[in-house]
Amino acid sequence: MDQGGTPPVFSASARTDDDHLSVVVTGEVDMATADAMLQTVLREPAARVTLDLRAVTFFDSAAIHAVVRLAGRYPGALTVLPSRQVSRVLEIAGLGTQPWLHPA
Repeated sequence: MDQGGTPPVFSASARTDDDHLSVVVTGEVDMATADAMLQTVLREPAARVTLDLRAVTFFDSAAIHAVVRLAGRYPGALTVLPSRQVSRVLEIAGLGTQPWLHPA
């Protein structure tokens, strides 16, 4: 099995169930892709949002900013499911105890 080579490809896909939007994000979320993640959430009307980041392999300050913006946009209605890497970055950033963060 080849462990090197190509970097993880970013993707963000949305699924709506009534007033609940679920967005699954994979790969690296950085300054080049954080806005795409944000726009994927914002383009669909929803009362509740789940942002599934369990397949995210890299998460930088632009990604943090996007999640904080979503938390402000959906107060009490955002759930973030982080990968181990995302949890660590949010913990370091002082956001590890936010009510929207639901570590596995």
